[in-house]
Amino acid sequence: MVRAMTITMGSITIDCSDPRGLAEFWTKALGYEVAQDHGDGEYLMLAPLGGGTGLNFQRVPEPRTGKNRVHVDFAAEDRQAEVARLVGLAATVAAEHTVPGFGWTVLQDPEGNEFCVGDAHA
Repeated sequence: MVRAMTITMGSITIDCSDPRGLAEFWTKALGYEVAQDHGDGEYLMLAPLGGGTGLNFQRVPEPRTGKNRVHVDFAAEDRQAEVARLVGLAATVAAEHTVPGFGWTVLQDPEGNEFCVGDAHA
């Protein structure tokens, strides 16, 4: 007997020191909007226009240390142009990677959280 799934992906939450600051970056980067603000900026929930997975920012007291254990991957038709746009919004490039048939760029948001932009047609 196969048991039915009881959970679905709701959103991805990123711990940070400045939820509003990161929300400003990510709303511009993704075209999302701030859907909910809990605790006067302590926990912000961003929602994509038209539906999809949300992105949340939760204030925590400690700074990020070390490498992210989980990160978000995005795909772009024109990776170099998209990376340049994100850098213009305050992201920084951490690394470039290529393997046969696929390339991706590791970036950091304004608080240093890593995310990747890869080639869309790999």
